[in-house]
Amino acid sequence: MKPNLDELAPRVRALRPDLVVSWFWTNRIPRPIFEAAPFGGLNVHPSLLPRHRGADPYFWTIDSGDPITGVTAHRIDEHYDTGAIYAQREMPVDPSWSAWTLARKLDRPSLALLRETVARFARGEPPTAVPQDESRATDAPAPSDDDLVVQWKDTSDRIARRIRAASPWPGMWAEIGHHPVLITRAEPTDDVPRALMPTEAAVVNGSVVVRTGDRGLRLISGRDVDTDLELGTKELASLITLALG
Repeated sequence: MKPNLDELAPRVRALRPDLVVSWFWTNRIPRPIFEAAPFGGLNVHPSLLPRHRGADPYFWTIDSGDPITGVTAHRIDEHYDTGAIYAQREMPVDPSWSAWTLARKLDRPSLALLRETVARFARGEPPTAVPQDESRATDAPAPSDDDLVVQWKDTSDRIARRIRAASPWPGMWAEIGHHPVLITRAEPTDDVPRALMPTEAAVVNGSVVVRTGDRGLRLISGRDVDTDLELGTKELASLITLALG
């Protein structure tokens, strides 16, 4: 259970901190908390602010196809992820990564940046805070239910990227053979029967292939919505076979 920070403000003031430090904290920190310290508050966020402000920058970094991401040490203010920037570290994004892979890859750089920035405050050499460029700001909220429904008429690359962004949890919702599943891994393919119309599926070489807006998408893994059981290529293919009778 997350603490009620408003109720903790008097205790924080009593501790007389020099700096309030946050790391990937997803709740708003109230003004009385970060104003309890002479240096205010410092947070490290897993994106290159002002890009992808919000609760789920991992999803939107992958979904947007960003070639570069990173971490940002910034001042805490009343609004999420809008405070002036102290320092940033960049990192290339491998196009095969899922959101979970990206989150793990950013852990060590973010902690290193946190330690470096806090050490500067401790030495009495606080870094200069540079205001964020609002013209470059984008939002990264938690994806909505609509965001997590596969749109088969999109391009195969677009769909595969969003599936990676939602992988391994919660996955992208779809119906395979009239059965609800959550797709967690897929890849574009040109090996798609010509007879298939967009949104139609068939079993090709043991795997489900769906005709998309431009070519095909091969489904590799997912989860059954009803049972939460993992589904591989064989299980997904069986759903098509059962639907066809």
